[in-house]
Amino acid sequence: MSENISKDDLSDGHMSLMDHLTELRSRLLLSIVVFIILFLVCLVRIGDPSSSIADQVYLFLQKPLADLLVERGGRMIFTGLHEGFFTQIKVAFFTSISISLPIILIQVWKFIAPGLYKNERNAMLPFMIATPFLFILGAAMVYYMVIPLAWQFFLSFEINPGQGALPIEVEPRISEYLSLVMRLMFAFGLSFELPVVLLLLVKSGFVTPEGLAAKRRYAILISFVAAAILTPPDVISQVMLATPIIILYEISIIASKIMYKKDKN
Repeated sequence: MSENISKDDLSDGHMSLMDHLTELRSRLLLSIVVFIILFLVCLVRIGDPSSSIADQVYLFLQKPLADLLVERGGRMIFTGLHEGFFTQIKVAFFTSISISLPIILIQVWKFIAPGLYKNERNAMLPFMIATPFLFILGAAMVYYMVIPLAWQFFLSFEINPGQGALPIEVEPRISEYLSLVMRLMFAFGLSFELPVVLLLLVKSGFVTPEGLAAKRRYAILISFVAAAILTPPDVISQVMLATPIIILYEISIIASKIMYKKDKN
């Protein structure tokens, strides 16, 4: 840290190692308790068999496919006696993590903030705020744009009966469907964190805006490779993931140049 920063910029008070460990334990414990309570609340059913929060979240995640299958009399299945139960567990886990994430981030911030200079806290706070916002933006893009187009593409391979041919109809398993949707939402949400990562690297001095611009062609290649790995094997999903990553990379270059100039001044 810079030596010319006055001691007034430091947070008030000093803590011993044991005090830090005690505080870390209390904040971890609070985060775990909040997660467990939310997890149990998501599983509770009152009256109606599908009245739990986990059921409602699953119906929400299922809706893009249901809108396409209901008209043609489609259905979803599970082939193991335990599959329906464990699907609800996964949904409850996914939901409770999503809800408790802001609380966990607040606890992380409260733990590290006292050890930072005031200017460092002011610099880090926007990144902490942007992290959940960008993740939600990526997940929303999956749900409202990518998934409807991808499902239409996959359902186009159904074959109607005729001329002695047997019909080919899709009957998706609930666990496979949930895993695919969660993987897509996680992949897009994580990819949308790219500006936060790149700006932090520039802020830390590991890279420069000029270095990011010079590596543009490699970033484009890596974007399509990552999209091919993280998304289903269809062109629509891959292009719709790679394109925002490339755009976010360009935005990161512009934002890093602005931030770099401010830091120089």
